[in-house]
Amino acid sequence: MRTAPGLAGIDVNGGYVKEYAVRPDAAALTRYGLGMSDLVLALERANTQAGAGYVQRAGEALVVRTDALAATVEDLAQAPVVNRGGLVVRVADVATVEIGQAPRLGAASRDGHEAVLGTALMRAGENSRTVAQAAAKQLEQVGASLPPSIVAAPVLNRSDLVNSTISTVARNLIEGALFVIVVLFLLLGNFRAAAITALMIPLSFLFAVIGMNRFGISGNLMSLGALDFGLMVDGGVVVIESTLLMLTQKRAELGRMLTRNERLGVAMLAARRMVKPAAFGQLIILLVFTPLLMLEGVEGKTFVPMGATVMLALVGAFILSFTFVPAMAALFVREPKTVNLDPKGQAVEHETRVLRFARRWVLPAIIAAVARPKVVLIAALATLAVGAVSFISLGREFIPTLDEGDIAMQALRVPSASLEQSLAMQMALERAIKTQPEVETVFSRTGTAEAAVDPMPANISDAVIILKDRKDWPDPRLSKEDLIARIDAVANQQIGNSFEFSQPIELRFNELISGVRTDLAVIVYGDDFATLQKTAEAVAAKLRATPGSADVRVEQASGLPTLTISVDRFAAANYGLSAADVSETVSTAIGGAEAGRIFEGDRRFDVVVRLPDDERNDPATLAALPIVSGSGVVVPLSSVARIHIAEGPNQISRENGSRRMVVQANVRDRDLGGFITEAQRSVAEVALPVGYRLKWGGQFENLKRAEQRLGLVVPIVFVLIGVLLFMALGSLTEAGLVFACVPLALVGGALALLLRGMPFSVSAAVGFIAVSGVATLNGLVLMQTIQERLRAGQPPASAAIEGASSRLRAVLTTALVAIVGFIPMALAHGAGAEVQKPLATVVIGGLLTATALTLLVLPTFSAWTMKRRVVPDLEVIGGGTGSPTD
Repeated sequence: MRTAPGLAGIDVNGGYVKEYAVRPDAAALTRYGLGMSDLVLALERANTQAGAGYVQRAGEALVVRTDALAATVEDLAQAPVVNRGGLVVRVADVATVEIGQAPRLGAASRDGHEAVLGTALMRAGENSRTVAQAAAKQLEQVGASLPPSIVAAPVLNRSDLVNSTISTVARNLIEGALFVIVVLFLLLGNFRAAAITALMIPLSFLFAVIGMNRFGISGNLMSLGALDFGLMVDGGVVVIESTLLMLTQKRAELGRMLTRNERLGVAMLAARRMVKPAAFGQLIILLVFTPLLMLEGVEGKTFVPMGATVMLALVGAFILSFTFVPAMAALFVREPKTVNLDPKGQAVEHETRVLRFARRWVLPAIIAAVARPKVVLIAALATLAVGAVSFISLGREFIPTLDEGDIAMQALRVPSASLEQSLAMQMALERAIKTQPEVETVFSRTGTAEAAVDPMPANISDAVIILKDRKDWPDPRLSKEDLIARIDAVANQQIGNSFEFSQPIELRFNELISGVRTDLAVIVYGDDFATLQKTAEAVAAKLRATPGSADVRVEQASGLPTLTISVDRFAAANYGLSAADVSETVSTAIGGAEAGRIFEGDRRFDVVVRLPDDERNDPATLAALPIVSGSGVVVPLSSVARIHIAEGPNQISRENGSRRMVVQANVRDRDLGGFITEAQRSVAEVALPVGYRLKWGGQFENLKRAEQRLGLVVPIVFVLIGVLLFMALGSLTEAGLVFACVPLALVGGALALLLRGMPFSVSAAVGFIAVSGVATLNGLVLMQTIQERLRAGQPPASAAIEGASSRLRAVLTTALVAIVGFIPMALAHGAGAEVQKPLATVVIGGLLTATALTLLVLPTFSAWTMKRRVVPDLEVIGGGTGSPTD
């Protein structure tokens, strides 16, 4: 298995490790005046080999080596220990040599039976999906060579969850792309124009994939989770919509169909005309995603790939908007054969039924809003107030909990529980859990594995409960929380256990963040162990009383029985013994001493001197343990040491030079931020002794750090957006009006989260970022058109109304394609949907309010502010201030 690509090793739990066990007979050693060290030394000297240079013979050099390696139990048993007056005392005279097993520090089980569990460890920087697949393939090859009585089968494959989440993302992207294409056809009313715009989707996505490959970003739930093909086509929609409008106007002006060269000229002019609003708008969308690249720590590892992928796709879309779209429009888009004229004699472009329906309702609302600016101002302020209240009412969490499909459960027992006792209790627990019809299998590891990558004491077991496919459940509608509650009830029938529930990856993720496996950790620092324990228990009591808390416990820091052998230094000195002589003898007798190795082909096994298990556990035998002094006098252990059992600390943890004790808790049916806020108020009532302090850890640390980082970077980005708006519009007033669309857009996102009962998270923050960009783009396009009409000499109110009317299709299309692109994410139920839902919910809610407010508030305020003000001439690249044919 270790030869699989990308693996760092295999961590093995369970089974037994073979060894050549030498079991001393304490009485025989005493009879012959020997100690444990004599037996160890004899075994080492009887199992050796050495090189002796070389000799020359008949022109050849022969390497010389002495071979005295033991190969069998009998070889070890016949090794001499001492010669007493011609009487050779051999190992067999003072010990029993046999094939045995090393004492276990850990064990594994599955479905109530002992098993051997191997955990494949991936090298840092490798792709988890690729490595997991390679390991599974290697396991198949290994399994084929095993005896029929041994079955090697995977019980948990990390690539299954990765594949499920990628499947969810791919399905959402495909469905979103189809929705975007449908909206393009419905609103543009031109098959070729819609098809050209839709082609930006695969091309910009391909651009993103090339960039991801170049920068080493893997395709996964986070990197692809924020992609919205609606955002990608926004720039192309602005350009293609301008092209359709100008082709219609040119057709009416000439009174005939256009030649190819004329179409090329119109397409070029339309693209040049939209360079400022489209280019600046897309640059602003790119800019609003830059805060994600500034995140650090765990949140940076999580969201930097997401921001980078979206920005790569937007860069590709930006390039396509001014290269591919104008070129394809010039070649394939045709002007209408017939043109209708309005009462003023101006050409009216063809509109779809959807657009006509929208105009029938939106245009009267715009006219009414422009006529009542003060009412609109009050309504806008009221909307902002509602949005602020909604946002304040939201809970907070780092990222939504990903449903991994399986359950992780940690069972804790009293610190004195032996490995065999814990294993028996864990297997009984597995059998009880296996009776649940939704459970496929249960496997556990108890204690510490062979490599001690994740050490645990013998009284703790980690279990993973693999669930069946939901369609195979008796009630597929049963929630996972209800199933956990039922399993918890069944598990609590097993006496002597306490439990914590989580998920396999979530558990490890929490442990890496704060050193605990729960959602929240309160760390108490201080000097005195007893005071720490008392303070931690008081904190735990406050947490238990806080609604939403679960699995609250103080780490098991005390209650470990210890067999202590206290050396009497004075008595030992009288026999010529040092404290080290006594300690080494006890260490060999109980812990065992390695006395060489036996080689069997490519495998090697330790030769270990250790008392038999029944004697190691017998205080009377230990008391008679012989210790040989330097003068050859044999002294029993009881003469130089006191053997007693006392309760001691289970563990003493330190951090930054201070003792600490951790209170752990999970949060259920409540947002993490709201729980911590209430819990902190409650825990503040605990009186801390002088010199003692608290620290809150867990995922809350990531949320707090992300909020602080975004709070620093986002204002800077907003200032840069304001600069770009000023550069595009040439006026602080107009730039301010467009910028005012952003907070109005965020109102819908906050309301949408509140209505769906979702807390604010970093995923939701990404949604607010996307909404800000699209709202700014739409506002910029609309303001640019209003300015053109003002320069043409129209009154402010007329310019605002007609500008909004003429850009209604562009604004609706850019907003709707972004909205429908996120609908599959908002409604998804597959693996990983939990992470995408807040993002999609914010975008949909935000753009619904942003679009309505952009079409109503922006024209109203622009007309209001410009009534008594002269509008400066602004250059439009490629065009004048008049009609598109200028």
